[in-house]
Amino acid sequence: MVSTRKKVESANKVPRLQLANAIRALAMDAVEAANSGHPGMPMGMADIAEVLWNDYLRHSPGNPLWSDRDRFVLSNGHGSMLLYALAYLTGYPLSIEEIKNFRQFGYRTAGHPERDLEIGIETTTGPLGQGLANAIGMALAEKLLAARFNYPEYEIVDHNTYVFLGDGCLMEGISHEACSLAGALGLGKLIAVYDDNGISIDGKTVGWFQDDTPKRFESYGWHVMDNVDGHNPEEIKLAIKAARSVQSHPSLICCKTIIGWGAPNKQGTADTHGAALGEEEVAATRENIGWGHAPFVIPEEIKAAWDFRRGGRALEAEWKKRFERYRSKYPDMAKEFERRMERRLPDHWNELAEECLQTVVAEGCDMATRKASARALDAFAPHLPEMVGGSADLTGSNNTFHSGSKVVTDHNEEGNYVHFGVREFGMAAILNGLSLHGGFIPYGGTFLVFSDYARNGLRMAALMRVQTIFVLTHDSIGLGEDGPTHQPVEHIASLRAMPNMHLWRPADDVETAVAWKAAIERVDGPTSLVLTRQGVPHLSRTSDQVKSIERGGYIYLTSEGDPELTLLATGSELALAISAARLLIGQGRRVRVVSMPCVEVFEEQPVDYKDHILPSAGKRLAIEAGASCSWWRYVSGSGDVIGIDRFGQSAPAKALFENYGFNVESVVSAASRLMSG
Repeated sequence: MVSTRKKVESANKVPRLQLANAIRALAMDAVEAANSGHPGMPMGMADIAEVLWNDYLRHSPGNPLWSDRDRFVLSNGHGSMLLYALAYLTGYPLSIEEIKNFRQFGYRTAGHPERDLEIGIETTTGPLGQGLANAIGMALAEKLLAARFNYPEYEIVDHNTYVFLGDGCLMEGISHEACSLAGALGLGKLIAVYDDNGISIDGKTVGWFQDDTPKRFESYGWHVMDNVDGHNPEEIKLAIKAARSVQSHPSLICCKTIIGWGAPNKQGTADTHGAALGEEEVAATRENIGWGHAPFVIPEEIKAAWDFRRGGRALEAEWKKRFERYRSKYPDMAKEFERRMERRLPDHWNELAEECLQTVVAEGCDMATRKASARALDAFAPHLPEMVGGSADLTGSNNTFHSGSKVVTDHNEEGNYVHFGVREFGMAAILNGLSLHGGFIPYGGTFLVFSDYARNGLRMAALMRVQTIFVLTHDSIGLGEDGPTHQPVEHIASLRAMPNMHLWRPADDVETAVAWKAAIERVDGPTSLVLTRQGVPHLSRTSDQVKSIERGGYIYLTSEGDPELTLLATGSELALAISAARLLIGQGRRVRVVSMPCVEVFEEQPVDYKDHILPSAGKRLAIEAGASCSWWRYVSGSGDVIGIDRFGQSAPAKALFENYGFNVESVVSAASRLMSG
């Protein structure tokens, strides 16, 4: 790997301070124009960013998708103008008009960075600490890919992950979860730079944040450099060089900075954190830092000194030559690497997946869907070396460890399974980082009720539309004696309310296999697989019904003629709906049962298909052992929902289902009442 990228000064001999001041000027001008934003962090971290991007960062503005680029994450995403300034200055296709329209409708320069690889934004940040956790996932991805594809003479995966973070990132609990694990896994290609300015929105943090951060990270197993002057380029450069030399531990560089550096009357105060400086202070800052240029004007010599398009092409060209030599010697490995980085499923995937599915159908048996999930993993995973999984200390309960799983440790980077420990939120965000990096389909398990802990990580996966698979078991009061603290009620409805999230709640082993197939094939968003603890019966289906599962909803059972009543059910309640329907049909009623394992996929179907499955004729009764609110759009005013809109109790599952009305008698009674109404 090239150790440095540029000399201390550019070929134009532009002083470093002027290069950094270009960032400061763009940041304060953009925030001033928007009268909204955070100028203080970009102004305070400008010197650090200048050294990193001009001396060390390996990237290619002309090809932001280059697989061996360094990853850069701005975890303290409120300082987004730092990233936009860097993208503009170094030659990414981000125009000055975009910067002039910072935080305005329809422009790429959003208030917090939103994933946009074309302009070098690797991940969406803003919820503090998550960018740091994403970066840990990216560094883990690099380590695993390097172990899989590198040979001593051909290292085609060899890049660093850099992340900027602030006090807020370190105060958020996710930083403890993720950084503790990063130390345990020995992610030596991860370099975090801490903007230690002692200021947050409420003022000086000394009143509420007195952690000894260096000792904290040393206890995690990180390599720590303390008291680096964040406005001294030589100190910064030496610190980054030292961090890059440590390959056995992640590194934290603690940089002492002044927020809003250069603003003579406001620097070092919370006044620069989250508001425009004001016209007078902007003018005073220009004079103070010696920036005599009009708003949004970057002199050509400074822009030329920053421009890295040629340098990026040279770095990428050198890598491509190495990769072609690699391809000559290891053609199959090269082909596999390209497939994975291009997010393509293996050749003949459709045939392989269908064969796996038919095996599940043929060997169908009664089991909990969490166990059916393990069986599906055993079927699919051997064909998908890109699958990397784990669990938040619930491996035996989530059944996420399949027959081909091998544990990843600091000394075994050739594994494909991570013991995340009791770190649900950290796990979710690290999984997102693995997905963002490329080369992996990540999945991770916990109990559905603990999706509350991980929720913002799930939300960010949905917001970014990344392929992350969340295995959420123990999906209802059916988990039994652990009681209401562990029994999810509102969680399914809550996740269904999340845009871009596909939630599958399969009824048996066959639907579970289809759900896994759908999650594996869905590259434009996350999937939540919601699975039972308790056993459920295997349900017989025709081949057409098996095929229809992938449409999210299908007719499982129907009587002749237009239905008087349609029963909609998911998960463990489908078998209950079928039993009730057969009893009602035996009484001469026209009843249909619709299985709806994934509402979101069903809603994507053509209108004529949805109308066929759910005809307007007759009444509708939805049955699900969870909050009823997500079902009223299907039953409207003429139907009803059998759900749970209160918390559970500690008791055996069978007793709970009986007492909460999830039995044939209750369903038949509700159905009869509707049909006679």
